[in-house]
Amino acid sequence: MRFAPSPTGLLHVGNARTALYNWLFARRNGGDFLLRIEDTDVDRSEARYETQLLEDLRWLGLDWNEGPGEPGDKGSKTKDKGPCGPYRQSERQEIYAKFTKKLLKDGRAYRCFCTVTELEEDRRAAAARNLPQVYSGRCRKLAPKAIVKNLDAGKPFAVRLKIGEQPLRFHDMVRGVVEFAPEAVSDPILVRSGHENIPGMPVYNYVVTVDDALMGITHVIRGDDHLSNTPKQVAIYQALGWKVPEFAHLSTILGADRERLSKRHGATSISSFREMGYLPEALVNYLALLGWGAEDGKTETFTMPELTKAFTLERVTPSPAIFDFDKLNWLNRHFMKKASPSRLARLAWEYFGFLLPEKDQASDDVLVWFANLVQLFSESIDHLDQLPAKALFMFGFNASEARAKEENAEVLAADSARIVLAELASRSRAHYEPVTPEIFTEWMNDIKQATSFEGKELFQPVRIALTGTHSGPEFDKLIPLIEQGSALRLGVPSVRARIERFVGV
Repeated sequence: MRFAPSPTGLLHVGNARTALYNWLFARRNGGDFLLRIEDTDVDRSEARYETQLLEDLRWLGLDWNEGPGEPGDKGSKTKDKGPCGPYRQSERQEIYAKFTKKLLKDGRAYRCFCTVTELEEDRRAAAARNLPQVYSGRCRKLAPKAIVKNLDAGKPFAVRLKIGEQPLRFHDMVRGVVEFAPEAVSDPILVRSGHENIPGMPVYNYVVTVDDALMGITHVIRGDDHLSNTPKQVAIYQALGWKVPEFAHLSTILGADRERLSKRHGATSISSFREMGYLPEALVNYLALLGWGAEDGKTETFTMPELTKAFTLERVTPSPAIFDFDKLNWLNRHFMKKASPSRLARLAWEYFGFLLPEKDQASDDVLVWFANLVQLFSESIDHLDQLPAKALFMFGFNASEARAKEENAEVLAADSARIVLAELASRSRAHYEPVTPEIFTEWMNDIKQATSFEGKELFQPVRIALTGTHSGPEFDKLIPLIEQGSALRLGVPSVRARIERFVGV
């Protein structure tokens, strides 16, 4: 199995799913997973994209048995991992040239001297006659003398593969038997136009076939946008006498509007999901479900070992998959609940960089306090970058803004709110020690008895005074977190300071 991305942009969810399915199939069946970089698009390929690609795959937990060294190690075969290298197509040009010569020698390919103008004229003529706009084959039967004459004149040429008269048929593990008529494939270009002494660049369908064959790839799992490429590749396999692998073409991923998933639907790159604070196991779990389902038709949450054991191509559907952010968020919440507090805290720290000290300078007490804060608020978020908005009141409580909030106005306008807050302030001013959950509970019970208020009338104004909103975490968890944060001098106002600020406004 292999994953062969092009380093021309960020790794998006469609390619990540392809990588995952290949990895799962290889691991379940005891095979190897190879990583190969298709970087022959010199103008668009960039080392930074390759670096990001490697980081994203590692973050997802998709390790490879064979693959390239880091981008800075280009040309250094000792850095490659595995016996089938090099693993960048830009470093394999001699290999492709060798097989091009073989195909020409065996008469399975030919030189095409057609100019761009001639090819365009042929296309227009075919369109005028309502015929398929494919190559006319004008160079296919050039006499040897004409070929030598063109070469002697230095005339540039492309190399084309001769397609036979039989349909090109292959088995797709998702779609069954697929067949293409030979005239729909025409004679595809293998190598773009060049000179005998300056060879042209080999095209994707040619190099990917050579690489897959030489690297022993037995199964090719990829997106259905490659379906039309497959008959050309099958023809190349046959021309070189190589065994055709099994193919599996995965369905397109669509947005909620049933259009192809794109940036307008929201985050689509793996790096974006990383930045938003999704857990890799949640994203992997969700990607697996985009076109595949468990045998029991019900199970939706998997660890990686469970997913590896359960995954089969037989349960992959050819129907388009809809990317559902609500489902992804549900899975992320599930895995956040299962994650250890220390791990969540480690991942969440970067989102609080403007509020906390450098992590390597933080004391153990601060680290424990932050882990408790993350655990308290993680139950009400979908991904970790939402944490600061939820917990910001802990650090910079603004009483005036809390009073000005529209959703608080109705609560605070009631006479019961004024009375409850006055009673709360009276007790707070008479208490000089840190407020414990037990002391706070005692205050609330006293205020309930003194005022006869209970429920929302009692608790909502108090919560607004402490947090700026009338809903949130339970007081018995919130109070110690506030007091500990204040004692650690993290810029967290104490319970008494919050009450004084709010009532004094």
